[in-house]
Parts: sequence; structure tokens; C-alpha cells
Amino acid sequence: MNPLIAALLGIVEGVTEYLPVSSTGHLILASHALGHTGDAVDSFDIVIQLGAILAVVVHYRRLLLERTAGLLRRERASVQLLLALVLGFVPTAIVGLLLRKKIKALLFGPGPVAVALVAGGLVMIAVELVRASRAKRAAAAPAAGASDVGLVGLEHVTPARALAIGLGQCVSMWPGSSRSMCTIVAGQLAGLSTATAAEFSFLLGLPTLGAATVYEAYKSRDVLGQIGAANVAVGLVVSFVVAWAVIAAFLAYLKKRGLVPFGVYRILLGSIVFLLLVR
Repeated sequence: MNPLIAALLGIVEGVTEYLPVSSTGHLILASHALGHTGDAVDSFDIVIQLGAILAVVVHYRRLLLERTAGLLRRERASVQLLLALVLGFVPTAIVGLLLRKKIKALLFGPGPVAVALVAGGLVMIAVELVRASRAKRAAAAPAAGASDVGLVGLEHVTPARALAIGLGQCVSMWPGSSRSMCTIVAGQLAGLSTATAAEFSFLLGLPTLGAATVYEAYKSRDVLGQIGAANVAVGLVVSFVVAWAVIAAFLAYLKKRGLVPFGVYRILLGSIVFLLLVR
């Protein structure tokens, strides 16, 4: 690997980590397209997630500081958010520890990624169509008090909703499914607005991606030496800068629009990969 390849993969990671299109899936496809495959590259793809993690910390620095101070004062909102993050993280941590090796051995390839891309795209479109139908019925019968917008605000992420989102996040361990997609859709189905589900998804990425990155860096420290510290640093910095810009833009988008375009993109990309594989 060289700095240019590391930067390109950093851009892919930064753009796709928080969009519901699967960063791992895109990194696998990009790595294969660039001719860089193997255990070292797979580990590199996971470790450079640290850049995207730091982007969330910087973007939500005020909220994180307020909630940390609130924990010291035992404020209800801060305690509830911490509990929600723990409940959302634990299922994925258990599944990850049990299935990490099998996942890397069986699912880190273009074929499994294509399957997950298409399946996830169909799920996203189906959920959006159901929400649109409910919104139309609610508009026709406002007295019923129904709304498709969903609950707005992190205070609505109750322990039950957080656990449901955490279980949904487990599906994202299949490369191509997308952690962002799984958690946002799970949040929507649990009654949250799309933007609130996305915000909680970003925050849930701190323990989830953080644990995965640290664990992978430790377990693969020897093979990562093949990549080189300078290349890893380039990937981290680039992914941080790009992800920071994407987070703000994506949240602004979700306050006005839905996920259908991302679902269509996933289906088209997965279909193209299938066609290339069968040629």
C-alpha cells in the first residue's frame, strides 16, 4: 500500500461510514478494485474507522460534554442516554466476540457484500413506503392524532428502544448491510423520527466502532505492520475530515427527506457487483 491508496480508502470510509450504504462493504469493493486484498487490508479497513469515530466526538462535543457533566450530577437525561448506549452496544459486542473470525472468513468478499447491499436497499425502500402510507392516512384523518414523523429528540430513546436498535445493529456485522442503515431503520420501526434515529446511531457508533477498532488493532497488530504506520495515519486523518463533513450534511438532509435514494443506490450497486461477478 502507498499513501495514495490509503487516502482513497480513507475517503471511502469517511463518505460511507454514517450513510446507510455500508462503509465496510464499500471498502471491500474498493480494495478489490484497487488490487489490495488480504488480512492486512481487511484490518486496515476496520482500524481507519477511528477517524470517523473522532468525527462524531468533534461534531457532538457540546452534547457529550453536557451529558458527561450531567452524569456527575446524576441528571435523568444523561443517565438515560448512557444506559441507552450501553443497551445498544452490548448485543453487538457479544455477537462480535463470538463470530468475528467466521464473519471475516466467510463474508468479507464482493459476493456477500452485493447480497447485503441489495437486501438492505429493499428493506429501506419498504420501510419508507410504509411510513409514507401512514403519513398520508394521518393527513387524511388528523383527528386520529397519528403522525409518521416519529418522536423527535434523544430523550425518546428509552431502554426498550435502545435494545431494539442494538439488536438491529447486530445485523450490520454482515458487510454490506450497513451499521447506519440497520440502526436507523430499527430506530424508525421503534417509533423515532429518522433524524433522531440517525443521531442515536452516530452516538452508538462511539462504543461500537471504538471497541471494534481497538480490538482489531490489537489482534491484528502484526499484519498491520505490512501496511505501514504512515499509511494507517493517512487513512485515519482523511476518514476523519471527510466523515466530519458528511455527518452534518446527512443530518440536514434527513430533516427534509427520506432514505429511498440510498436504497435505490444500494440496489443498483449490488446489481452491478453481481453482474461483474458472473461475467
